[in-house]
Amino acid sequence: MNNLLVASALAAALTLPALTAAQAGPTPVPSYASEKCFGIAKAGSNDCAAMSGAHSCAGMSKVDSDPNEWVYVPAGYCSRIVGGQMK
Repeated sequence: MNNLLVASALAAALTLPALTAAQAGPTPVPSYASEKCFGIAKAGSNDCAAMSGAHSCAGMSKVDSDPNEWVYVPAGYCSRIVGGQMK
């Protein structure tokens, strides 16, 4: 019974941070100098609202490389990425 209690406590301790992160809001601006780079986000991996107004949340893009979706990249990198645009 003691092993079950320890295993349950360990499982709860490992799961709680994942649940909290999943419920967090939009991705905050990174602590490094960054810029929004459009057209390179993978479906479901955008950082925030679509420029077209299709949605207002991170992770809601429907297709890869949508020109209305963006992700933060280090400043100066967007122009170096194929398909990356700074609107």
